[in-house]
Amino acid sequence: MIRPALGVLRKDLKLDLASPGRLAAVVLFSVVTLLLFSFAVGPDTSSLQRNTAGYLWLALTLSSTLALGESFRLEVEDDALEGLLLLPVPPAAIFYGKATANLLFLLALAALLVPLSFGLYGASVRGSFLELAVIIALGTAGLAGPGTLYSAMTARARGSDVMLPLLLFPLVIPVLIASVKATSLVLLGDPMGDRGAWFALVGCFDLVYWTLCGLLFGKVVDA
Repeated sequence: MIRPALGVLRKDLKLDLASPGRLAAVVLFSVVTLLLFSFAVGPDTSSLQRNTAGYLWLALTLSSTLALGESFRLEVEDDALEGLLLLPVPPAAIFYGKATANLLFLLALAALLVPLSFGLYGASVRGSFLELAVIIALGTAGLAGPGTLYSAMTARARGSDVMLPLLLFPLVIPVLIASVKATSLVLLGDPMGDRGAWFALVGCFDLVYWTLCGLLFGKVVDA
């Protein structure tokens, strides 16, 4: 299953590189979102620093729907989804290839937004940059896994751009809360040593949903 998944991953990465407009649109949206948060709070520097983690993850979550919504657009427009499913590979391989491509896309977006949010809000890292990188990776995986599944569910439906966030956001509330809390502890300090529990919660969410989504993908796209 690994080789077919890598093939799907390479195909999606080539499509992303061939159409930089997708990345540009998502980056512009996320940057505007961060700016709107700073405008809404105003010149309250201490408030901006305290809430940097929340603003960062809200921008990532809102922007992720634009990126995830494109996962199956080309396959649906070209009637290629059925052909993809007819390949002699398990449907889970298609899911993991697509989900990994979405994860890499969101990680690239996070790599741009993290320093930008630090510059806008004046935040700094009191923990370690490794811990920050780990929670960013775990949190974006929590968005990419179920987001890919729901993108497949809504790709052929009317109003898919509206349905995707309506289905996805309630599901990822736990990973969003845990990611914000863990990131905040890394940025502001963790005198009680609580961040390990939040890291574990996000990791368990990823493990459960990446497993379930891989198992359910074949039934979802055949429906």
